[in-house]
Amino acid sequence: MTPMESVSTARLCHADQSALLVVDIQNRLTAAMPAKVLARIQRNVETLLKAADLLQIPVIATEQYPKGLGSMEPSLVELLPKGARRYEKTTFSCAGAPDFVSDFELLKRKQIILTGMETHVCVLQTALDLMQLGATVFVVADAVCSRHRDNYEVAIQRMAAEGIIVSVTESILFEWLQDSKHESFKDIQARIR
Repeated sequence: MTPMESVSTARLCHADQSALLVVDIQNRLTAAMPAKVLARIQRNVETLLKAADLLQIPVIATEQYPKGLGSMEPSLVELLPKGARRYEKTTFSCAGAPDFVSDFELLKRKQIILTGMETHVCVLQTALDLMQLGATVFVVADAVCSRHRDNYEVAIQRMAAEGIIVSVTESILFEWLQDSKHESFKDIQARIR
């Protein structure tokens, strides 16, 4: 074992320990987002979904009160890997959705990678609840959003202060890969150029 291999990497994402969570990216919420912000979040969530599928990372998706806020964006539904778990909810935290916590525990993944809407409500509450339940939570700052920038910024600052790991899409991808010799490196690298 080299000295680098003996260093604890508990604060890095690992593909074999991660699950990707897509929170409430739904028609009526996306319609309320600034166009530039929406384009960024859709691009980054799509990239993460494709990488998760390639690396066999479990994916979970939620919809907040779909009767009122519409369904998950169709472009993202198409990218959900076979076997992705989907939950409808009325609670703001995903942890309150029926069977969500027990199903997450069955995955036996210690890390949850959070994306979605809105940063200061459902993403924030989910992050804090999952951390309280013992998960290492990574919020992907360029794959979450709120209608108003100040709400987004305060939520990111609050999560960081609470011990949530704040990251970005490219960092997550390269942490999942760990090495440029990984068999999926070229496929994933091509998606972020």
